[in-house]
Amino acid sequence: MSCKRMENKIVAYVDGRLKDSERLEMEKHLSACRACQLRVNEFRAVAGFLDELPQIEPSAAFDVRVRARVAAEPVKQGWWAWFTPSPRVAFAASLLLLATVWIGSRPTDRTLTAADEAQINQDLPVLENFDVLSDFGALTDLPQPVQPEDTGDSNPDQNQNQQQNDGQNQTM
Repeated sequence: MSCKRMENKIVAYVDGRLKDSERLEMEKHLSACRACQLRVNEFRAVAGFLDELPQIEPSAAFDVRVRARVAAEPVKQGWWAWFTPSPRVAFAASLLLLATVWIGSRPTDRTLTAADEAQINQDLPVLENFDVLSDFGALTDLPQPVQPEDTGDSNPDQNQNQQQNDGQNQTM
């Protein structure tokens, strides 16, 4: 057995608290190791010196005072103690509530006019397809739009309907 392992058992050996197998192993080690034998003798000397000292008898009120001090110690609280209100938590919660109300009640910097809303509604389809517009490579591959030729021999009703539609589109 190593000295390091024996060092942890020396006090139990001196007090006679080791099991028989451990005690025999300790005695076998002590017969071969002078350093551990010296250490055991030192512990025996200290134990003998402590036995010679008179025992101190506590006063009659000692037990009562110890129990009173134990009762005065604060009780350990569990994790749920965070949920109990304390002045700091209540103050922090009230500041958070106050900041939320203040930010929510601030007037907006600018209100939208009807013209602004109309412009936004007009630009909305463009903004919805912004990812397509951001890459112009696909648009350069498109053929040029074909302009309809006005031959004049088409149906006069169609020409009149087309002119009315063009007039309506310009007013919008």
